[in-house]
Amino acid sequence: MTKDGPGSTPPAEEEKKPLIEYPTVYTFKVMGKQEAGFAEHVRALFRKQMGTEVSPDSIREQPSTKGKYISLSVSVYLLSEEQRRAIYKELHEDERVVYYL
Repeated sequence: MTKDGPGSTPPAEEEKKPLIEYPTVYTFKVMGKQEAGFAEHVRALFRKQMGTEVSPDSIREQPSTKGKYISLSVSVYLLSEEQRRAIYKELHEDERVVYYL
């Protein structure tokens, strides 16, 4: 007789749930140098991947303490994990993006 408890294997029909359930609102953090047009540049990256306009109201800006960098919080409505990964890939490949989460 097998007991269900710590260390036991769950039945096959109980697969792990994904960490993110789609569709969902997801917030990306994007950092770059504080320069003219950076926020619009990031909006264009998202527009390209999502196929729709990203509202300026969906973007919060936070300059760094010394003003050299700017952090953008971009909240968008994602339909799938593939869409989320495509946006991260685009951010990774962009030379103006210094860091992203």
